[in-house]
Amino acid sequence: MMKIVTRLAAASALSMLASTAFAASLTVGFSQIGSESGWRAAETTVTQNQAKERGIDLKFADAQQKQENQIKAVRGFIAQGVDAILIAPVVATGWDDVLKEAKEADIPVILLDRQIEAPDSLYLTAVTSDQVHEGKVAGDWLVKDVGAKPCKVVELQGTTGSSPAINRKKGFEQAIAGHSNITIARSQTGDFTRTKGKEVMESFIKAEGGGKDICAVYAHNDDMAVGAIQAIKEAGLKPGTDIKVVSIDAVPDIFLAMAAGEANATVELTPNMAGPAFDALEAYLKDKKAPAKWIQTESKLYTQADDPKAVYDAKKGLGY
Repeated sequence: MMKIVTRLAAASALSMLASTAFAASLTVGFSQIGSESGWRAAETTVTQNQAKERGIDLKFADAQQKQENQIKAVRGFIAQGVDAILIAPVVATGWDDVLKEAKEADIPVILLDRQIEAPDSLYLTAVTSDQVHEGKVAGDWLVKDVGAKPCKVVELQGTTGSSPAINRKKGFEQAIAGHSNITIARSQTGDFTRTKGKEVMESFIKAEGGGKDICAVYAHNDDMAVGAIQAIKEAGLKPGTDIKVVSIDAVPDIFLAMAAGEANATVELTPNMAGPAFDALEAYLKDKKAPAKWIQTESKLYTQADDPKAVYDAKKGLGY
């Protein structure tokens, strides 16, 4: 029995070494949207760490929230002859031509955290959460929290045309459908940034009786929520009490806001999209067996009841 265990352990070690050696020969291009949020920064850090741990040479390009920069970066990766390309797409449309170029160069493309509107034959797989589900979880929480009370909601949307903005809005609307006491009074893009989130929330507050007519703010990400919290406080109201705050991403700062009673709920979006992406890529390059077109990551609802300070302490070192 001991010999069998020893042989199994040796085989496992050899397999891990072979996998590491295989990964070490890979060069992968990564076109990141930018650094518009804490979550985005964490995704970048985790992706770089995952590549380093696997010995992958990662070529990084920051698109600064512009699709034209992403397309230019992808064409640059193709010209360099990388083994694969990761793209976190800034918007959902306009990808067909450059993805065809990658396909013609026999370079597999993996989408991270966002889907696109293009034939799925043009990319290997997409590693994302279910963004409609994320919005629905946020909406379900609000429905349960307010009960039958009238609730006028203002919505801070993500970047116009992006898949998270489209899908997180859709999911939230699905959750509140049939609950006539909950209405979305105003909805505008905050572009996923704290600064714009604060600016738009200020305009919502002015338009809605100084904020007294607003029951809740639903933000498509935590950074906009943090900006909204600042605007609420500056208007002389109590965020989390006078105006409920529910958002998506679960970045560290929203847990500090929860611990202070200034935010109510967030839906987690894991920043580790790269781990499953690299696993799928390595398996594909070894065996040429294509993975599923969608690899779903886990989402989780956090509220003030979940010891937000402890969650903050656990997350703060992840690169947010």
